[in-house]
Parts: sequence; C-alpha cells; structure tokens
Amino acid sequence: MAGPTTDARIYLLDEDERRIVPGGPAVIGPDGTREEIPPAVYRAVQHALEAMRAGQAVKVVPLRTELPVDEAADALGVGRDVLRKHVAKGDIPFRSSEYVDWVRLADVINWDNARRERRSAILDEMFADDEEE
Repeated sequence: MAGPTTDARIYLLDEDERRIVPGGPAVIGPDGTREEIPPAVYRAVQHALEAMRAGQAVKVVPLRTELPVDEAADALGVGRDVLRKHVAKGDIPFRSSEYVDWVRLADVINWDNARRERRSAILDEMFADDEEE
C-alpha cells in the first residue's frame, strides 16, 4: 500500500467488475471463513484500510445509481454549486424532473476521475518545471 489517503472515493462496479475471479482476492473472517470478492471490491477495502490505519474515520454508504445533483455533490465531497456549474456547462449529462435535476452516478464518477487526473497532471508538470530550474 502506498500510504494513507485522505481523498473520498466512490466505488461503483459495472456488471463485469462484480464477477469473482477464482483464486482472486478474498476476505477471511475471524472464524477462518473465506469470502471471495471481486478485485474492484478489494481496491475499495484497501482504500478504507489505509484511511483507518491513518486514524481516519470511514463512511460506507450505499448510493442509488442516479442521484439529485446536490446529493451527488455531497457524495463526491465537492461543493453543490461547483457540481451544478459543471452540470449546467454540459460537462455532466443530466435529466430534469419537475423539481429536481438528476445525474447518473457513473457519469459523476467519470467526471470526478477526469478532474483528478487533470489536477495531477498539472501538479506533475509544475514539479517537473521546478526540477529543471
């Protein structure tokens, strides 16, 4: 494990990712019972363990696959206005009902992952420039 993390993550598995790999990752209970889990679930458990080992609290909450924009923002840990702005710009597809704008959780996760990758690339570039000087 790379070290403790402080970032919030949402793990949503598509049908293929829910499959168990024979001989793959597993959780072993105190009584020795082995429960095989999908590799993507293992990554989520690893993330939770890193945070807990660093003394942080972990919250596990099941989410619907479609959420109101404000709930999606809360789940991601971003400001509601920030997410609403990106939905309005068309960065994240949505549908409107009479009172609520809805977003698919998968779309929000993809947007958040792309945002994280852009930020990481910018930081990498900044640090590379510092090393060259």
